[in-house]
Amino acid sequence: MGYRVAVVGATGNVGREMLAILAEREFPMDEVAAVASSRSVGTEIEIGDSGRMVKCKNLEHFDFSGWDIALFAVGSAATREYAPKAAAAGCVVIDNSSLYRMDPDVPLIVPEVNPDAIDGYVKKNIIANPNCSTAQLMVTLKPLHDAATIRRVVVSTYQSVSGAGKAGMDELFEQSRAIFVGDPVEPAKFTKQIAFNVIPHIDVFMDDGSTKEEWKMVVETKKILDPKVKLNATCVRVPVFVGHAEAVNIEFENELSAEDAQNILREAPGCMLVDKREDGGYVTPVECAGDSATYISRVREDPTVDNGLTLWCVSDNLRKGAALNAVQIAELLGRRHLKKG
Repeated sequence: MGYRVAVVGATGNVGREMLAILAEREFPMDEVAAVASSRSVGTEIEIGDSGRMVKCKNLEHFDFSGWDIALFAVGSAATREYAPKAAAAGCVVIDNSSLYRMDPDVPLIVPEVNPDAIDGYVKKNIIANPNCSTAQLMVTLKPLHDAATIRRVVVSTYQSVSGAGKAGMDELFEQSRAIFVGDPVEPAKFTKQIAFNVIPHIDVFMDDGSTKEEWKMVVETKKILDPKVKLNATCVRVPVFVGHAEAVNIEFENELSAEDAQNILREAPGCMLVDKREDGGYVTPVECAGDSATYISRVREDPTVDNGLTLWCVSDNLRKGAALNAVQIAELLGRRHLKKG
């Protein structure tokens, strides 16, 4: 006996990836619904590579009664309107937007990091998925924090345009083509040219000069990992289609050698250590695209602080940063609370 699962925002990048991962991981489903806005009603979407097609239903009229889980991959405005309706109908919402992440009554979950926190979903029948850049960082930091207690993290991100949705990917493609043929380049989705450029600006600016993307990494780390951890982030958009990369400096309370950290990360859930000190002995975003792991490379000791390490991590932001993490939450929810059969 399986679950009835609705994927809301099924026609978007993350929604399609959710459907693919549900099929790939053989999530136990008796029925799946692809739900989207009215303009997508009737559009047929394949569930992964299964050959099984489903027609999109209209979110505005969708009845969540009798459905077990709804994976939401829509913006905060639509989530604000429809997630509470789904939750009130008895359907557990796993939300990929930023709307509920800092709500004290909504657990913010990375299954490899804080699985026990999922029990709090009963307060609102909603579970939040973290920001894509936060998710891969949490998978990386958790085993190291358990070993030596992290005090402070400084992270610089190199975030792909798919984090800004299909419009971001289209803009990179069109600008790259325009430059090659000598056509003018006009930014639309991004504030400056993204092709052959990097932009140190993701989301809106805050009063203190940081961006909201950087703020999200700070507050989400505290909620997921440990409120005592101090974090400073600089988030940068780069001309890569899929895959976020992060350069991470970590200061620990206790000594942890690079070799010990490598051994820990080699065995850590969700992590894949690829760290050879030679040409090509590391992983880049192109290589991680389509994979579920968070890849970690360049682990080395930082001589500028006591008990410091530096490392590099990359992950497919559409998978671990969004769709995969949401499906993993659904799996965890099923094991702990919504047992079937």
